[in-house]
Amino acid sequence: MGLMKYPIFQYAYVVDDIEKACLQWHALTGAGPFFVSPHHRSPDHFHRGKPSEADLSYAFGQAGPAHIQLIQQHNDAPSVYREMFPKGHQGFHHVAILPPDFAAEKARFEKLGFPAVTTLTSAARVAYMDTRPALGCFVELYEDNQPLRDTFARWKAIHDAWDGVTEPLRPA
Repeated sequence: MGLMKYPIFQYAYVVDDIEKACLQWHALTGAGPFFVSPHHRSPDHFHRGKPSEADLSYAFGQAGPAHIQLIQQHNDAPSVYREMFPKGHQGFHHVAILPPDFAAEKARFEKLGFPAVTTLTSAARVAYMDTRPALGCFVELYEDNQPLRDTFARWKAIHDAWDGVTEPLRPA
């Protein structure tokens, strides 16, 4: 089996202005609505083995069947985002998967030569695996759990029922 054993469920981009990017994605692709979580900090955010005080805003939305995440970093703390995109730069950053055994999948990636460069906990344990030499982007591993799946399913259901106009930005 190759590197990716589980389906990609998310495509993520680093942006300079989260609200502007959400509105642009909405206007150009019909994506949305975007659920925005401003100035999120994780108390156990580690980048390259050291604590990181990254100040991050996230936006989560749908573009048809594709789940889109937009990320804005507000400070210059070391992070997986700043490592790939210095301040003022933006672009495609990672794909995400939901392996049923987070620890085993993280160990498998590392055994294949793709180290975890960032770990944190949000709605689940998360690890960013440095697959840039092979894929040109990171792979984010989310610890699979029912509350997380329920959140993504709820956002997808809202997108599917959405009129495409009303409230393209909403609180997460």
